[in-house]
Amino acid sequence: MIYLNGNEYLKGSHVKERVDYVQVEQSEQFQQFMKERKRFILPYTIFFLVFYFLLPICTSYTSFLNTPAIGDISWVWIFAFAQFVMTFVLCIIYVKKAGALDKQAEQIIHDQIQKGGAA
Repeated sequence: MIYLNGNEYLKGSHVKERVDYVQVEQSEQFQQFMKERKRFILPYTIFFLVFYFLLPICTSYTSFLNTPAIGDISWVWIFAFAQFVMTFVLCIIYVKKAGALDKQAEQIIHDQIQKGGAA
């Protein structure tokens, strides 16, 4: 197993190898990793920002959220509550995906070390 320690990866307890991060960055495996990361982060960030700013924009410039939805509860309250739910859901999705991305990043460095000794 390989453990991160600053710029070094430790194999076992006594062998140390330096990682050439420039070479890792230029590898095809890393480029694919970055594309996958961007494909994940960009849509979620755009969705979050649109959903978040939609409430103040709609309440400032329109009045349709002031109409009753359920009894005396208006749509603005439902939308505001949905923002809390959306935040928790996106946070859970991000934490799970970030864990998978961390494992993938460690695998990339491990593979680079295996290819060229000190990546």
